[in-house]
Amino acid sequence: MKKTGLHFKQLPDAPGVYIFRDSKRGVLYVGKATSLRSRVRSYFSKDIEVSRGPVIVKMLEEAKSLTWEETDSVLEALILEANLIKKHQPAANTRDKDNKSFNYVVITKEDFPRVLTIRGRELFSDWNDKDIKYLFGPFPSGGSLRTALGIIRKILPFRDTCAPEEDKPCFNRQIGLCPGVCASGVTKTDYAKTIRNIKLLFDGKKNALVKQLEREMKKNAKDEKFEKAAHLKHQIFALTHLQEAALLGSDYKVSRGSDSGRVEGYDVAHISETNRVGVMVVIEDGVSNKAEYRKFTIKVASAGDVAALQEILRRRFSHVEWQLPSLIVIDGGVAQKNIALRVMDEFGYKIPIVNVVKNERHKASKIVGNRVLVEKWEKEILLANSEAHRFALSFHRQKRRKALQ
Repeated sequence: MKKTGLHFKQLPDAPGVYIFRDSKRGVLYVGKATSLRSRVRSYFSKDIEVSRGPVIVKMLEEAKSLTWEETDSVLEALILEANLIKKHQPAANTRDKDNKSFNYVVITKEDFPRVLTIRGRELFSDWNDKDIKYLFGPFPSGGSLRTALGIIRKILPFRDTCAPEEDKPCFNRQIGLCPGVCASGVTKTDYAKTIRNIKLLFDGKKNALVKQLEREMKKNAKDEKFEKAAHLKHQIFALTHLQEAALLGSDYKVSRGSDSGRVEGYDVAHISETNRVGVMVVIEDGVSNKAEYRKFTIKVASAGDVAALQEILRRRFSHVEWQLPSLIVIDGGVAQKNIALRVMDEFGYKIPIVNVVKNERHKASKIVGNRVLVEKWEKEILLANSEAHRFALSFHRQKRRKALQ
């Protein structure tokens, strides 16, 4: 692990994990990044207290040095981050001061174990040790974790919901994400090897896993089991090329403004810092899709509009089941746009963002963003912005009326 003072210029523009340390080299904070240099640079911005909150500001005041470890992929950075948080348990990594807000990977103790993502509050209330074979985490971001598992599952297919030996292949079996536990398509011994390999990956031992698969491949080739050898060769290639474009499509869920035609607008509403709320509106094919609108009651007290927007976006992009937008429209200036970019980086998304600047009469005066996209989506951008403002005010009034009752 490499060392530096509190500087970011010598960090690589590559994925990895960074650690802020105190004067005694104790671990204050662990973070992952798609670009170590870019992520660490964000901690030295002028609006750090607004964008990241008092816990991070306090951590930075105590920090005296920085260490980092470059990884071959974002997926490996995610796993390494979780292992280091588990090992050191830095106070600044927990927003809610307990493990209930984190996410975990559970491998169940069954003949054909399931691989599941579980929220901490569910894990600690509903699960017993006797039901768990392996437990990995905590993972700060549920969205990133589910995306990572999606990549792993393409390489090492596993069971999650289907029942063994149903004699009917589940949907995941049909698309190659389940090895056939449901349709007697895999033996208990072979499936146990898959679980062992997944464990090695989550233990941060990818190189050991690759070497093991190479030995198995050579043995199968020597025994003239060429189909098995070819399958193992494919797994080895995928594991050693996690940054390849084919995998990055899953890792980043790239949306460049040309696919779905979905435009999402966001706004925050409050009066004198009370009853602060936020909303998401959706424009599709140039018209409002009100069935897709979402409301957010801001949980962080006296957060400010920028921190409130951060909370909204984090909660929204934790829902991997929601369709991704082609474009995001933010109400506000540079601070709002910067925090939106940081949340996108945190979740590994590359979705274009424009921000709408208002005049003194609270009317849209300027759209800031990629000029080509602004020209293409101008009607949708303005509609999303006005709808978000209207919907946020309506939700805020509803909250105020309820508070007065």
